[in-house]
Amino acid sequence: MRHLKAHRKLGRTTEHRISMLRNLATSLINSREDRIVTTLPKAKELRPFIEKAITLSRRAAALEGNGSEATGVHLRRQAASFFHAGNYRRAITTRRGQTPPPRTAGVAALTRLFDELGERFKDRPGGYTRIIKMGRRSGDGAELAIIELVDNARDKEAQNTARKRAAKGSSKKKSAETKSESATKDKEEGAGE
Repeated sequence: MRHLKAHRKLGRTTEHRISMLRNLATSLINSREDRIVTTLPKAKELRPFIEKAITLSRRAAALEGNGSEATGVHLRRQAASFFHAGNYRRAITTRRGQTPPPRTAGVAALTRLFDELGERFKDRPGGYTRIIKMGRRSGDGAELAIIELVDNARDKEAQNTARKRAAKGSSKKKSAETKSESATKDKEEGAGE
């Protein structure tokens, strides 16, 4: 029996697995298309991992009132554990006249998570990601999947085009109905004379 054995090991040690999930989470949050391609078991392990971080940012976006600033900092620090830390020796390595090295992707992911995604998912009570199966990889036969954030620009664009098609289709039906009604009225008027 598999009691109390909740997660996949993915053939890695604990430290390696956590580091890999942090890298995948950082890649997903920082990606322009709000999606990454990975293997299916990794995607299934990443989903609850990243959704916990998004829930923290959602809570921070909904804060109001007394003590909300301190609570927001606390939520941000909790969410930082889902990403790799920034350049902690950044100030030591720079000298006068040198440009400082850029912040790491983990800091950028945390910033985007709290600034943009927290607001996007403010009214959504869970289910922030979607997994789409892609089939097998040609090299080793591993099953690939796309994991993406829902409510992204592509989804909204698809919904808008679907609405336009539906509106256009209904307007065509209405115009066809009015034409048929006017034709029947003309026949009735012609018959009545």
